[in-house]
Amino acid sequence: MKIEAEWMRGGTSKCWVFETAHLEEAGTDVNELLPRLFGSPDSRQIDGVGGATSTTSKAMILSRPDDDEVDVEFTFAQVGIEEAAVDWGSNCGNCSAVVGLYAIEKGWVSPDGDSTRIVTRNTNTGQIIIQRVSTPEGALPIIPDADMPGVVFPGYRVGLGFRDPAGKTTGKLLPTGAPTDVIVANGTRWTVSMVDAGAPVVMVRAEELGLDTARYETWSAGVELQLDTLDMIRRLAAVRMGLAASPSQAARAVPKLAIVGAPTGEDLEGDVNVMMLSMGKPHPALAITGSIALTLAARTPGTVLNHITGIPSRPTLKLRTPAGVIETWTEHRDGSLLVGVDRTARTIATSIIHVPEALGSAVEAPLASATQ
Repeated sequence: MKIEAEWMRGGTSKCWVFETAHLEEAGTDVNELLPRLFGSPDSRQIDGVGGATSTTSKAMILSRPDDDEVDVEFTFAQVGIEEAAVDWGSNCGNCSAVVGLYAIEKGWVSPDGDSTRIVTRNTNTGQIIIQRVSTPEGALPIIPDADMPGVVFPGYRVGLGFRDPAGKTTGKLLPTGAPTDVIVANGTRWTVSMVDAGAPVVMVRAEELGLDTARYETWSAGVELQLDTLDMIRRLAAVRMGLAASPSQAARAVPKLAIVGAPTGEDLEGDVNVMMLSMGKPHPALAITGSIALTLAARTPGTVLNHITGIPSRPTLKLRTPAGVIETWTEHRDGSLLVGVDRTARTIATSIIHVPEALGSAVEAPLASATQ
């Protein structure tokens, strides 16, 4: 079996990009096919195309809809690493940046002026994302020349505007109806804010975790020691937000969890210090869908983030992350609220992926015998 795919970087993530028709030709359930393509279950993903990290074990599945108002529909898949499973519960904002670029490179959308507008719809959430790809003089630059925090090399600039993003998963910006709630996990009371915009996110105060808000560089070590507690908070929040019937049924990637703290002293690189977890581990940068939730949380009175930032007086918000400062923006256009961020994207390889004809549990027996 052979499947066409593009390997692309979007923001601070990498993903394999498939067209719906190409996957359908395989005649295999995509929940079984994608883990085998990526080489899961295996922490190394050694017999597949996965990158063995949460930011590189991702897939985007694209199609051209009949809807005249939308240029491209896409579905995001977070492919498990240690588990042969696929999480369809949310979108990836970083990988979303590849969609507009793919459409231009494949001729689905023709460049138009210095900035080409591509209307995209994420099927996981129903979210409309207005993408603007930089096309000076009506074409992609021969050499990508746009930089962004967290990526060493340049790519093509892509602006992502999430249209009216509040409540796309749960139906409400504040799924519990309150800007803050108390969650009891491992015998401790935690003050959190649960917000649904771009993606459902539960926000925890850095002070309550004992993190030094004046020394952001020390957060990672402190967070690593509390991953089990943070995951329990996240799972309990999933139940409160109506995303799971019980903590054990909560998905690995939904909701996301963000730790937030106020910059202090000379540590004033952004409006707020943020560390987000991805698949149970500290994210090396920031989930862009999560940044949309953080942006609206800052503008919502009473949330833990609003207590840090106040109501921003300007249309931008600067989020300090391990990879640098990410700036989000809000604007009203054509009767809608757009919340967005600029990313870069680049195609790394055009590939034909070879897949064994026999899928299923055949790979698991050697792994089990190897440990005996």
